[in-house]
Amino acid sequence: MLETPGHLRPPANDAAPPTALTIAGSDSGGSAGMHADLRAFFSCGVHGMTAVTAVTVQNTVGVTGLVEIPPETVAAQIAAVAADIGVDAAKTGVLSSAATIEAVVAACDEHGIGRGGATPFVVDPVAASRSGEPLLRPDALDALRQQAFPRATLVTPNLDEVRLLTGIDARDRNDLLDAAKAVHDFGPDWVLIKSGHLVDDPECVDLLFDGSTALQFPGPRYSTVHTHGAGDVFASAITAALAKGAAMPEAVAAGKRFVTRSVEHAYPLGSGVGPVSTFWRVSPRSI
Repeated sequence: MLETPGHLRPPANDAAPPTALTIAGSDSGGSAGMHADLRAFFSCGVHGMTAVTAVTVQNTVGVTGLVEIPPETVAAQIAAVAADIGVDAAKTGVLSSAATIEAVVAACDEHGIGRGGATPFVVDPVAASRSGEPLLRPDALDALRQQAFPRATLVTPNLDEVRLLTGIDARDRNDLLDAAKAVHDFGPDWVLIKSGHLVDDPECVDLLFDGSTALQFPGPRYSTVHTHGAGDVFASAITAALAKGAAMPEAVAAGKRFVTRSVEHAYPLGSGVGPVSTFWRVSPRSI
């Protein structure tokens, strides 16, 4: 046994925090994707882990390239952290192809992540970049609907994703329940319809639906263009709350509070659209 030199102080040996896994793509600009997820995890007090699904070439102006990680490598990343560290909650971001979705679903099934397992599984069906570049192959939408959604604890589409997935074009908050019902028909336990794209609504009202009961989560709408990564941060904050053991309505309420403050403190970056800021929780301005 190695002896500790007498001049070294013993570490505190803090207990490990809850863990959360993001299965998502990178953002070279650092504003969205797994980078936003990890920042949100840290700010919400959980240890973040990654299974990288794609590497994007992007900045604040847009995405100019995407390279998919081999599906077997994505699955191996999930298995590596699940078997050794353990996963208290997991979420997805960009799952570019049916092959990647199939690999992710199989790995999650094997390690008890998602419906039927002990670990909550949040599926954020990211279909396009903020500036509109497609991030999914044509076969991926069917795979999301038929394979990922039925295993999801929660699915969190925005209104553009709802339109791609269901054909429903929600134009005001009265359409949100129909959108939620249509997505819920694909089989998840819960659906959260995010209404940030309803720019004429004075509030951002998101709707949570479990197949029978709908709950609304209103929040202020801020006059900022810097909203890159907002959807990622929202889903990640919910995932962090689930990792800590929160029930779904409480987790969504916590995520809503977190993303609202993140949009409030969004900052300009580069020459395009800047990110929402998770730094409000650690900034001296918030103390």
